[in-house]
Amino acid sequence: MKWKIYHNSLVRGISGIILFVGVPGFIFLVLWLFFGWLTGTIGAVCAFLIAAYGLLIGWRNIKVKTVMCTSSLLPEAFEGYRILQLSDIHIGTFLKNRSFITKLVKMVQKQKIDLIVFTGDLVNSSAEEMIPFMRVLSKLHAPDGILSVLGNHDYCEYGCDKSEKNIHKNQKVLYYLEGKMGWKLLLNEHVLIHRPRVEKDQASDVPLSHPHGEDHTGDDAVDPASTIAVVGVENISKPPFRSYGNLDQAMKGLPKGMFKILLSHDPHQWRMEVLHHTDIALTLSGHTHAGQLRIGHFSPIKWFYHEWGGKYTEDGSMLYVSTGIGGTMPFRLGAAPEIPIIELHRSV
Repeated sequence: MKWKIYHNSLVRGISGIILFVGVPGFIFLVLWLFFGWLTGTIGAVCAFLIAAYGLLIGWRNIKVKTVMCTSSLLPEAFEGYRILQLSDIHIGTFLKNRSFITKLVKMVQKQKIDLIVFTGDLVNSSAEEMIPFMRVLSKLHAPDGILSVLGNHDYCEYGCDKSEKNIHKNQKVLYYLEGKMGWKLLLNEHVLIHRPRVEKDQASDVPLSHPHGEDHTGDDAVDPASTIAVVGVENISKPPFRSYGNLDQAMKGLPKGMFKILLSHDPHQWRMEVLHHTDIALTLSGHTHAGQLRIGHFSPIKWFYHEWGGKYTEDGSMLYVSTGIGGTMPFRLGAAPEIPIIELHRSV
């Protein structure tokens, strides 16, 4: 654990030098050459203050937002169903700021939701990072449970010991810890959530009942009119990130025309394998952090990802890319950490 704290401090130190010295220095040099030393100094000071805000304050301001998803495939019994998405916690970053995770959990607990999903990157490089946070994260609860998938960091391949034995050990420990917290990790598989059909009076067309129902994780007697599927794949990405996922395996046995939600860490998969290839109505991803830097609708991350932050719809399919909660560096400027709540509605 001491190494983790040292590693985090080293990352912050290097990033701090870049933000507080490198960037202001570069801005000063450019402005000085073209406009003189006074303009250069003003520009450098502004850059320094903006960086200070992102490093000291910006990453603490968690935002809760509600996003609508409409689909003709949604069963009537799931009208208004609310899914809270967490993504990219990178919990090792907060070993010296544990109150931030406590704040996050309290904010989640205040929301009226049906299901919590986590779309990857729980840790930075080691399952050991989870230990100080087990108790507080175990307080997370939703009526239909907590479902999660792995992100590229969750394979624990970025630590100092890159031996297969150590990587495999960390992965097994992380799987165990997620289960101990009550999270169901989906490894190229799916679960079903069931609600009894909404029966209507033929004359008034008014629902006679709308019971809450119970979860069902088996595939027997799948009824698309009263069931939705949550599909979870292992990380599927583009180089330099490795791919482990198998969407066909994860969707095996699911009927066409059923409302399906895909949990996939990297948004690249939506355009690679989901859009125009499947009838998945909703995909939830993270990974990009919106570059942890956004000015209006611009972020440098858009040079690397076609879909990098927010809601995207095409051909009857919706993708939401969360900006996530954390990062290997606690810095956010214009790309606040977020808790999106996806509210499902049926369209005609």
